Amino acid sequence: MSISVVLPYIQIVLSVLLIGGVLLQRSEAGLGGAFGGADGFGGTQYERRGAEKTIFRLTIIVGVLFALSALTALVLA
Repeated sequence: MSISVVLPYIQIVLSVLLIGGVLLQRSEAGLGGAFGGADGFGGTQYERRGAEKTIFRLTIIVGVLFALSALTALVLA
């Protein structure tokens, strides 16, 4: 079985994991928090801890793996 046959299935699994990881993360006060306004934390910086930090790091890893698999698919095509 060649990589070009298995790669689409790998991408599907990675995409589902990536979507799940993003949806499990804590919401950051909407658009206002993205630009430094009204974040609800009194201006303090928010720090991830415990399971939330693990989910955040795993989401980054899955995102990188998905990007690498997409690049591999592009090269093989």
